[in-house]
Formats: sequence, C-alpha cells, structure tokens
Amino acid sequence: MGYSGDEFDVIVVGAGVMGSSTAYQLAKRGQRTLLLEQFDFLHHRGSSHGESRTIRATYPEDYYFSLVTESYRLWEQAQAEIGFRVYFKTQHLDMGPADAKSLLSVIASCRKNAVPHQVLNRRQVTERFSGRIDIPDDWIGVSCELGGVIKPTKAVSMFQTLALKNGAFLRDNIEVINIAKDGDRGVTVTASNGEKFRGKKCVVTAGAWMRKLVKTVSGIELPIQPLETNVCYWRIKEGHEGKYAIGSDFPTFASYGKPYIYGTPSLEYPGLIKAAVHGGYQCDPDKRPWGPGFVPDTLKQWIEQRFKGSVDSSRPAATQLCVYSMTPDEDFVIDFLGGEFGKHVVIGGGFSGHGFKMSPAVGKVLADLVLTGEAKGVELKHFRIERFQENPRGNIKDYEDQVGLLLKSTL
Repeated sequence: MGYSGDEFDVIVVGAGVMGSSTAYQLAKRGQRTLLLEQFDFLHHRGSSHGESRTIRATYPEDYYFSLVTESYRLWEQAQAEIGFRVYFKTQHLDMGPADAKSLLSVIASCRKNAVPHQVLNRRQVTERFSGRIDIPDDWIGVSCELGGVIKPTKAVSMFQTLALKNGAFLRDNIEVINIAKDGDRGVTVTASNGEKFRGKKCVVTAGAWMRKLVKTVSGIELPIQPLETNVCYWRIKEGHEGKYAIGSDFPTFASYGKPYIYGTPSLEYPGLIKAAVHGGYQCDPDKRPWGPGFVPDTLKQWIEQRFKGSVDSSRPAATQLCVYSMTPDEDFVIDFLGGEFGKHVVIGGGFSGHGFKMSPAVGKVLADLVLTGEAKGVELKHFRIERFQENPRGNIKDYEDQVGLLLKSTL
C-alpha cells in the first residue's frame, strides 16, 4: 500500500494478529498509523495463521479474566464492522484429575470472577455430552458456556482491512533491522532495504522475532523462546462425524495434566477433529526445521480413551506447524521498552501459545499505552519486563531448563 509523507503518529512493527489489532485500534482513534510486516501479509512463518484457535473464559490465572471478557466484546464489535464472522460460539470443557492444581485454580478463578460454570463428575460429563467424551473416575470436568473458536488467518485479515478502512498505511516485505531514538521527534525505524520511517511512537509486535529485534535495538535479551509446535487433526470414524462438529453442542476442550492437550470441534476440515499438545521444540524462526512434527503416544492414547473409540487414534489425518513465542512463566510481555526510548516504544510479545484469543484486548492495551502511557482498568504487573530481572526463572539459562521441562511433559 503506497503512502505520502514520511512521518507517522505510531509505527507498528509486525503484522501478526497483535500488530494488526493494534494498528486497527490506533487508526480508529484517528492516529496516522503505519503497519510494517517483514514477510507477505498473512504468511505462515509465525503464530498468526491457520484455521482455528480456542477462546475460553476459564483460566487458572484470574488476571487474564478481564482481557478475555473484553476480547469477547471486541471480537463481536470488529466482526460487526467488517461484515463477516471470525468468532464461532461453543461451550468449553476443562477436564483433568480432581486434585490437579491448575484445574482447581480454574474453578477458583471462575468463582472469584463469577464465571458461570459447572463442576461435573465422570457420569455427569458423559450425560452432558451424550457419551462423546469419557473421563476416568478420579477426574472432573468444568463446563462453561463461554467457549468458542476463532479463525486466525481470517481474523488477521479482518484487523488489517479495518485498519486500512480507518486510514492506516500497510507495508509488507519490509524487514525492520533497527529502531533508534530520534531526539525529541520520536523514533526512526530502519528497514533492511534502506528505507527509513519516522514516527512519534512505535509498537513492536514481532512475535518469534521479538527476542532478536529487542536485543538489537536495546541490548535487552528477553527470555522469549520460539518453539515449533505440531497441530494435529484426527479422523472421526464414519457415522460419528456430526456428533463432533461445531454446532452440535460439542465443546472446545482442554485437558490438564501431562501432557496438556487442547482442541476444537470439527470445523475447518469436515470429518476431522483438532486435538494437539501444548508445547514444542526450540527453534530459530529464521532456520526452522519445518517438521516433521512429533506425535507423542500419550496424545494417541488420550484420543482413544477420551473419545471412546469414535476417533481414529492411530495417526493424525493431517498436521500443521506453528510457532509459539514462549516465556518462562507463560505470561505475556506488555511493557515500555524503557531506557533511552522511555515511553516512546511499547512492546507486546511472548504470548506463549495462548494469546491469540485475547488479541483484540491486547491491541487496545498496546494502543492505550503508546498514546497515553497507561492502560486504565487493566493490571499489567504480571506482564512487565522487570519480572525477568526480579525472578531468577527469568534468566536465559534457567529459561532453557524450563523449556526442557515443558518439552519433557509433552512426551
């Protein structure tokens, strides 16, 4: 997209879902906004592509509750503006051992935040979902009406289109190699092709490239580790396809334990259900192995047991590769870059494989921070950069050990 002039109110670096949502929020507020992407728009090299992501209100950490509930509202608002759907409502089911700490935290968070939910035993889970899901006797389920499926590539396209409609300028195949303070004028963003862009403020949402870019720009090495993850789709056996399809009251789901497994009803591929392990393998985003993804036997066993033989668990019918940007505590990084940049540069990254659902609210928060210096009504202390200095888990060596534990838990 061409543009005239060389100075902007805000330059957003990285046009995945977080950057595109931020650009939409900024342009909607009348800011002269430039959105830069190092590859083609809607590329498949990062974390913002594919056919489905879950959205749920049940979180072990209750500080995500306000971001999720705001995102539900903003998803509805944005798709009303664009005129097509990216968010499809479902129920959601969390399940796991009755003494699993994370699952008990989910229940506690639901109670604290008045999230409508039901705690179910094995028999009640079977009855609630008409025999389509089975859990062991010593497990429980937590059923909630606030679930859903988001269409990722379609959602990114939606935010970019809305940003454009509101006056933003969009450029792809522009690789940012540096961001420098430009006196009192703001910042200068330099691309690998030699182009320079000046902005009063800047937001960096570089996904798996966040660690590299931030270190180049500021010398700060954020413990954000890219992981290549394998998303699996399994064939529903003949005669059972409709039972697991979206619209049949089959839920999005998450299974707490080792491994942590998540999935969605059949939607993007008729006759296939999505079920995958939360985790992956360390990678350099510029030198990825691109598979083949490993499918642990524990996932195959889970498929066979939970779906009572109605889904072929011998091997996935299809797989897709994606990238996580993982932090040691799996919490986000939303903060000012600080140092010489002060509050002129805001960063949003480390979304750890669970941030996509909150992208509308995160975009709003990043826009608030870069324009006003604060995000009213949102508690950001869990997302500050300083936690990595204060917490020994935040240094790089300990982080690599932590990632190793995460990988072991998926096998």
